[in-house]
Amino acid sequence: MIKGQKVVCINDTFTSTIRALYQQLPVKGDTYTIREVFLGREKIVKGGDSATVGLLLQELKNPPDPFHQGLQELGFSSERFAPLEELPDEVVEEEAVASGTGDSWKNN
Repeated sequence: MIKGQKVVCINDTFTSTIRALYQQLPVKGDTYTIREVFLGREKIVKGGDSATVGLLLQELKNPPDPFHQGLQELGFSSERFAPLEELPDEVVEEEAVASGTGDSWKNN
C-alpha cells in the first residue's frame, strides 16, 4: 500500500475503547485514499516480533495518539483495507464502447 492509493474498508469492527479514542472511523465497503503509510507500534507496545503497517486516510482525520511520544495522529491497520481495483481510463472507455454503453452512437 502506498500514499495516494485507493483502498476499500473490509473490516469496520472496533472495540468500545477505539470508538472512544477516535473521532472518525472507516466504514466497511467505503473507499478511502491513503494519506500516509507508517510502521505500527505493536512490537514496542505488545512486545511482539513483528509490526503492522498503519495508514492515515485523506477522508478521515483523528486526534493525536495519546500513547505516541511524537503525538502522531491515530491511524488504522492496513489489514482493515483492500486495494481498490481500478481500471485505467482508456480500458474503461474501451469496455464501454465494446459493450455498447459508450457514446459512440452520437457520432453516427
